[in-house]
Amino acid sequence: MKSKNQTGIAEFLLLGLSEDPHLQPLIFGLFLTMYLLTVLGNLLIILAISSDSHLHTPMYFFLSNLSFTDICFSTSTVPKMLVNIERQSRTISYIGCLTQVYFVLVFAGLENFLLAAMAYDRFIAICNPLWYTVIMNSLLCVLVTLFSLLISTVDALLHCLMVLRLSFCADLEIPHFFCELDQVIKLACSDTLLNNILVYTVTSILGGVPLLGIIISYIKIASSVLRMPSTEGKYKAFSTCGSHLSIVSLFYGTAFGVYISSAVTDSSRKTAVASVMYTVVPPMMNPFIYSLRNRDMKEALKKFIRTPHFLQLCHLLWT
Repeated sequence: MKSKNQTGIAEFLLLGLSEDPHLQPLIFGLFLTMYLLTVLGNLLIILAISSDSHLHTPMYFFLSNLSFTDICFSTSTVPKMLVNIERQSRTISYIGCLTQVYFVLVFAGLENFLLAAMAYDRFIAICNPLWYTVIMNSLLCVLVTLFSLLISTVDALLHCLMVLRLSFCADLEIPHFFCELDQVIKLACSDTLLNNILVYTVTSILGGVPLLGIIISYIKIASSVLRMPSTEGKYKAFSTCGSHLSIVSLFYGTAFGVYISSAVTDSSRKTAVASVMYTVVPPMMNPFIYSLRNRDMKEALKKFIRTPHFLQLCHLLWT
């Protein structure tokens, strides 16, 4: 197979989830619905938090950033897929593919760090309530968010620069609905050892450390709550963590599911279908989890829906 330098590459082919033309309208409708639910649901969360002064706390500051990240995460993959289905095209330019890889890595990494920050916030609130306002001050929250964004950006930029050094074969078909880093690396004809080492090393560190922090935080939270004498106090403490635990379970559970499915099956198409579970489903479900399980969030949403701002938003979206 003849290889050619990356500067000569015009485009990649995204094979999507299915080659059956009869399934394309169904896939288009399903993903369009999921994307709209993701954007509208997370936008409502952001607007409800910003409009309610009672929710101007570290917990909801991180939640609003998580909602914004979810919107961006879905926007980096789904719209291109919808455009390709509508145009009956599978192409994505080389620059477009690298751009997609970059933004997917940035927002996936940022979500990872934000979930860890939210776990630490719950740990301080439950285990050190008297020090909560001192430790979880506004400056710390902003710095944590900016540092998380910086690390995720540097990580994504490093991976993309490593991809730029690769030469690719004539076969540029990606059996996926977006440019996933691992799939792009597999298409290279040149040596990918350094790329693979970087992927496994950075994923282990930037994925493992936040997850370890979440686990340690909840072990300490559980230990502290179980020592509480009041049953009502235990219930209240656990209820404040329920929504976050659900989101963490969904995000990491689906991610591990994709990893396991890719390890036990040789079918790239099945792996692509499984990848929907961590790239599209969690961002869509997060607003529902927080709005259904969190009493404060329910009240804030009810108040926001009654305001003229909500009616103006509905009118803008409708027109």
